[in-house]
Amino acid sequence: MEISSFLLPKDQVAYITNSLSMLEALQQLEQHHYTAIPIIDNEGKYVGTLSEGDLLWKLKNTAGLTFDNIGEVPVSDIQKHVHNESVLINAEMEDMLTLAADQNFVPVIDNEGVFVGIIRRKDIIEYYTRNITD
Repeated sequence: MEISSFLLPKDQVAYITNSLSMLEALQQLEQHHYTAIPIIDNEGKYVGTLSEGDLLWKLKNTAGLTFDNIGEVPVSDIQKHVHNESVLINAEMEDMLTLAADQNFVPVIDNEGVFVGIIRRKDIIEYYTRNITD
């Protein structure tokens, strides 16, 4: 089975760009009820994952930073504590499953590093649950 059969394409995935502000990122997480969200650069390449914890640590560890001025902090200035490794769209199923064991979602990229979507651990578990035979 190809990993592309599990792909939730980019146009169906919430993601942010690294040029957004901390406030905008927080709003995206809240709007989509996510605890983490993929980050892409201006060229559409996957550059990392931002988590709620990253935002909290930035707020805690930055003198003078409050909810009133988080709109001034770009996502690119926030240290990321979650590293969701990506897989190539043509990767082997085993590569993706290994990552999915440790990540809620696996970012999928093409050969140039451009973000094409995600594979959710939830979808993998549901697939195998439906298809397990005794």
